[in-house]
Amino acid sequence: MRKIKLLAILLIAVAAIVIFAGCNERQSDRVSYNVSLEADNFNVIRRLTVINARTDKPTFELVAAFSISVDAGDNQLEVICETGPGEYKKHFIGLNQWTLYVVEDISGADVSKYHYEVNFLPEMIIPITFVSKD
Repeated sequence: MRKIKLLAILLIAVAAIVIFAGCNERQSDRVSYNVSLEADNFNVIRRLTVINARTDKPTFELVAAFSISVDAGDNQLEVICETGPGEYKKHFIGLNQWTLYVVEDISGADVSKYHYEVNFLPEMIIPITFVSKD
């Protein structure tokens, strides 16, 4: 009988801990999760800017409804853009010690859900010449 009472008290204590642990979630954590989920579902127009930290110059800019993830194994960003109903494009952006990026939520602007814009800045691309040893 004593073991049953101890077990009941232990179960009540565990239940109380589980209930009160759920109350410790901050509202900002829930909002952050919800905003990230909406962005990953292509419901938020965002701007991705990739910057050369050595020169302070932007090298790539993308404005679209997109989902972004960091692939640490390949040291790159993987970006999937929704460009229309059922239409998607995937971009890979290599990261190195001189590359940084910023993702900005601009969904407050009055833009189309399918707005899609990619800008390459050619002045930041160094031309390469290949020479044959023939």
